[in-house]
Amino acid sequence: MKLIKPVFAIMAMLFLVGCEVEEFLEREPLSDVTPDDYLNREADLAAYTIARYNFQTHGGWGLGTFAQDNHTDNQATSGYSDIWAPGEWRVPQSGGVWNFGNIRQLNYFLETVVPKWEAGEIAGTPQNVEHYIGEAYFLRAYEYFQKVQAVGDFPIVKNTLEDNIEQLIAESKRRPRNEVARFVISDLNTAIELLQETPPNGKNRISKYAALLLKSRVALHEGSWLTYHKGTPFVPGGPNWPGTGLVNDFNISLDAEIDYFLTEAMDASSRVADVISLVPNNPNEDIGYNSSSNPYFTMFSSDNLESYEEVLLWRDYDPTLGISHNVNHYMNQNGGNSGYTRSLVDNFLMANGLPIYAPGSGYEGDDFIEDVKKDRDHRLQLFMKAPGELRLIDAAAPDGSPILIGVPDITGLQETKDVTGYSVKKGFSYLASNTEGNNGSIGSIVFRAAEAYLNYIEASYLMEGAINSKASEYWKEIRTRAGVEPDFTITVAATDISKEAENDFAAYSSGTLLNDPVMYNIRRERRSELIAEGMRLFDLKRWRALDQLKNEPHVIEGFKLWGPMSEWYVDENGNSILIEPGEGGVPNVSSSAESDYLMPYRINTSSGNPVSEGYSWAFAHYLNPIATEHFLITIPGGSSNLSESVIYQNPGWSKEAGT
Repeated sequence: MKLIKPVFAIMAMLFLVGCEVEEFLEREPLSDVTPDDYLNREADLAAYTIARYNFQTHGGWGLGTFAQDNHTDNQATSGYSDIWAPGEWRVPQSGGVWNFGNIRQLNYFLETVVPKWEAGEIAGTPQNVEHYIGEAYFLRAYEYFQKVQAVGDFPIVKNTLEDNIEQLIAESKRRPRNEVARFVISDLNTAIELLQETPPNGKNRISKYAALLLKSRVALHEGSWLTYHKGTPFVPGGPNWPGTGLVNDFNISLDAEIDYFLTEAMDASSRVADVISLVPNNPNEDIGYNSSSNPYFTMFSSDNLESYEEVLLWRDYDPTLGISHNVNHYMNQNGGNSGYTRSLVDNFLMANGLPIYAPGSGYEGDDFIEDVKKDRDHRLQLFMKAPGELRLIDAAAPDGSPILIGVPDITGLQETKDVTGYSVKKGFSYLASNTEGNNGSIGSIVFRAAEAYLNYIEASYLMEGAINSKASEYWKEIRTRAGVEPDFTITVAATDISKEAENDFAAYSSGTLLNDPVMYNIRRERRSELIAEGMRLFDLKRWRALDQLKNEPHVIEGFKLWGPMSEWYVDENGNSILIEPGEGGVPNVSSSAESDYLMPYRINTSSGNPVSEGYSWAFAHYLNPIATEHFLITIPGGSSNLSESVIYQNPGWSKEAGT
C-alpha cells in the first residue's frame, strides 16, 4: 500500500496534466491571428489596408521618386533602358506584371469584410470602418490600373479563387482594356462614397480627394489612349487586335467610350480643383539662390507635408524608427546619377510667356547654367541647380562662409554623377541632417492636386475642342503660380511646333506633328509642372507620341559643355580633365566635334551601347510582353502548345521566351 498510493497519485497527476495539455493543444495559437478572429475590428481593417499600400515613394539609394523620369526625354541616367532599343527588350520566361498577388489580398478583404459590415458585425467607429473599406476599393482599383497601363487587356477577377486548375484557367481570360478601366472607375466610385475628406491619421492615409484624383487620372488615360491609338491593335476591336475572336460578349462604340472616359475625367478632376488650392509660390528676389522659405519649393522637401493643402497623400519618414531614405545624401551633395535633358530645359517658357526661340523672348542663351535659368519659368529656376546657389542653411564652411553648390560633376563616379550637367533640385533639402547617410526624412508625395487642374484642362479640350471658362481659370492659376505670364494665348500665338519637335517627343502623335498649338501647350504645361515626378512616360505612351522615333532616333543631350563651361573641368595645374572618345584613355565626355552639348550616351559608342545612336522605338513597346510561363499554365487539357493558351499576347510580341 505504501508503494501503491504514490503510484496512484502520480498517475492522477499525469492524467490531469495530460488533460490540460490536450486542452491547451486544442486552443488556437496565441502567436497567430486566425481568420475567425481577424477583420472584426476597426483596427484590423486599418492595419490590413495600409499593408497593401503599393505606391512609389522614396526608398533605398539615389534620388527616390525624383529619379522616376529617368529614361525619358526629360531626364537621363548613366545606364540605358531596353525600351528605347528595339530588339533588346525580350519576352521573359517568367514573372513580369502579369500577377494577382495584391489583387487577391484585396479581394479576400472585400469578400470577408463587406458582408460583416453590412450585418453590423465590425466593432469600431462606423465612419472609420467605412473609410477603411473605401481604402480597399481604392487599392484594388489602383492595382488594376497598373495592369491596364502595362498590358492593356486583363482578366477581371473580383473574388478569391479555389485551387482548381479548370477554374483558374477560365478566369485567366483577358477582358478588353476599356472594360477593365470601367471596372477601375466603378471601384473608385465606391471608394469615393466611403472615404472621408479628412482621413484618420491625416494625409498619410488615402482620402476622398485622392480617390477623385486617381479617378481623373484613370479616365483621362483611357480616354486619351483610345483617342490617339484608334485604328491600331492597341485598341479593342481595332485592326489586328489580338483579342479578335477570343473575347466573348464584346462590342464597343469607340466614340461613346471616349466621351464616357473624358466626361468622367472632367467631373472627377473639377471636384478636386474646385476645392483644393495650389500652394503659393513666394520666391525671394534671387529665386534660385535660397528657396528654403518658399512653400512651393518646400512642398517637395519638408519633413512634414500635412499642412500643404495641395498634397493629397504623402508618406512620412522618421530615421529614429529606421524609416528613412537617401534622397538628399545625393541631391544636396551631388547629381545622384541623374540629370535633366536639354530637351526638357529648352522647352520651358520665359517668364513673359514666350518660347526661347520667339522674337523678343529675352533668352540669354546657354553658355552658362545661370543664363539658362534667367527670366525663365519659375519651375526651372526653382527645381534645377546652378553653381553658386546655397546648399545648407544650418552649416557653414570653416571660414564661416556659406556652403554653396559646385559645378556639375559630369566625370565622377556613376553613383553620384551629374549625368547631363543640368542637375535635379526638386526635393532639395537645405538641412545638413538630411545629407547624412541613410538619414533622409523629407516626406514623399504620392498625389497632389495640381494634377487635377492639368487633367481637367486636357480632358475638356479633347472633349470640347476649345478651352472653356473653367479650364481657362485653372490654366491661369497654374501659370501664375509658376511665375509665367497668365495669358496662355500669348504662348499659343508664339509657338512653332516644328521647332518644339526638336526638343519634345510630345510635339507628335501617331508619328506626325501636331497641328494644334493649344493642345501642344497643354502638353507642355504638364511637362513643366510634373518634372521629376514619374509622369512623363505615362503621358508619352497614352499620347502615342513615340512612333516617329522608329525612323528618327533622338540623341539625348545635356548642357552646353563645349563652350565656356568646359573651363570648369581642370586639375590643380589647370589642365583639362575631359577625355573625348578617340583621344587615348577612357573617355568621360562626348565628342566636341559631334556637338557642343554633352551627350551621355555618346561617351561610349561601342557595340555594347544600343542607344548610342539615339532613342529608337518599336510599336510593340507601348505595352509590356506577357511572360511565356503564363501561357504554359493556361493551356486547357495539359497540352504544351502555346497557341492553345486562353491568354493572347500583346501586339508585336510572340509567346516564345527570349524573342
